[in-house]
Amino acid sequence: MDALEIANNLKQIEKKLHDINVVYDEQKINSEKNKLLTEQLEPEFYSDQRNVQYVGQRLNFLEKTLQTVKDINSQYSLLKDLFAECDENDGSMMQDISSELVTLNNQVEKMHLSALLNGKYDKNNAILSIQAGAGGTEAQDWTEMLLRMYLRYCEKQGFATEILDSQSGEEAGLKSVVVAVKGVNAYGYLKAEKGVHRLVRISPFDSNARRHTSFASVEVMPELENDTEIVIPETDLRIDTFHAGGHGGQGVNTTDSAVRIKHLPTGIIVTCQNERSQIQNKNNALNVLRGKLAELEEQKRLADTKDIQGTLKKIEWGSQIRSYVFCPYTMCKDHRTNYETSDIDRVMDGDIQDFIDEYLRQSKLSN
Repeated sequence: MDALEIANNLKQIEKKLHDINVVYDEQKINSEKNKLLTEQLEPEFYSDQRNVQYVGQRLNFLEKTLQTVKDINSQYSLLKDLFAECDENDGSMMQDISSELVTLNNQVEKMHLSALLNGKYDKNNAILSIQAGAGGTEAQDWTEMLLRMYLRYCEKQGFATEILDSQSGEEAGLKSVVVAVKGVNAYGYLKAEKGVHRLVRISPFDSNARRHTSFASVEVMPELENDTEIVIPETDLRIDTFHAGGHGGQGVNTTDSAVRIKHLPTGIIVTCQNERSQIQNKNNALNVLRGKLAELEEQKRLADTKDIQGTLKKIEWGSQIRSYVFCPYTMCKDHRTNYETSDIDRVMDGDIQDFIDEYLRQSKLSN
């Protein structure tokens, strides 16, 4: 690296270190450690072995995290001072600083990701659903456009995807679609997309070429790693079967393969119809339902810290989290973070990581 590259790298590291230091604040970590240590002294503490294991693991994590944060801050300060005092013509010293900077940057990247994605389910696979809102055929076409955007994003991230359920629009597009996304941190990233997405464009379905505004809502749930995390009694379920209405190959529409499950205590309804087998559709629907219930449980448990963000609002004007404007100008703007870009085509091709990173950064730092 030359002097300019080193200087730019140090600036980037400093920015990420700021985020790390805010999330892993020493005072907050020590406060949590003291509470856990006090809990260990309680007479009934060892009667709950699961909690004993959790507290021990949490204390170990906090101690390691605190030490790691101190180490990378110390290393950053050392390299920054060395660079400030170094003669640019001293090739040997510049090479040493560059080498150490590469190592530090890798450590900071890992810690920064840990700081942003440290929620209970962040490392899990995700279940993403898109529902057309106000706007009729336009909204249904917008739903299909969003589906393509997320499939392209997942492809770029190396996530595997599978469409679990979809309902075609009457003229074009989709009324709704449910997608399983498999990959490390899939839920941690995609939870940033939860909310109402607004489209503004000249409608291809309007013969008068007028500008239309359409809406679609995106919901994201974690896929649980095992069935025991959320246990659903059979008595809490009403399961109906019916003919599948979408495209699914020979035979899919001739038998009652589609499954609709209603969770009676919450009123949550999930539908899956894309598989030929009723058993597969039932298993997929139960998986989606478990994700929804897990999210509800986590929202209640973390109501104050808001680790699971973005309560869905009514799918209409004024409730959007992000706007995608194609006319009279081009812009994509996230209304939660104010991050925006004019390159709308790149966004629709799945380049949304900057929006996600900014949301994760701001939501974590505001907790």
